Amino acid sequence: MRVDTDLVRKLAEMLDENDLSEIEVEDNGRRIVVKRKLSGAPAAYAPPPPPAASAAPPPPAAPDQPPAAHPGAVKSPMVGTVYLSAEPGAAPFMSIGASVKEGDTLLIIEAMKVMNPIAAPRSGVVKQILVQDAQPVEYEQPLAIIE
Repeated sequence: MRVDTDLVRKLAEMLDENDLSEIEVEDNGRRIVVKRKLSGAPAAYAPPPPPAASAAPPPPAAPDQPPAAHPGAVKSPMVGTVYLSAEPGAAPFMSIGASVKEGDTLLIIEAMKVMNPIAAPRSGVVKQILVQDAQPVEYEQPLAIIE
């Protein structure tokens, strides 16, 4: 079998000109594959940097049960931004250890520029606050634990 060196040279030039790593040509039952040896590993995309840590991490959940499964979990009814007080600098609606009555406002969730008060679904004592002021929240995300 005779190799057409001119064709191989032209294919190699095409690799360089078009920044390809491999080219394959098939003609009259003959198949020619030309591969270019890369000088190093192919460029890899670096993962995005992790988000900056917030000033204060949320309080830890009870070790025996995840917050979402807790029977006293108050979950977000919508996606939005949570606010723990009526306005910046004001006292928060709830605090850990405080007693709340059914219907008391626990926090506010802003969704589409509308402030939505979130009421206590039952009377009890606030055991945990699982969100921070001005934190984005998802639908069904646990916000607090009331026992």
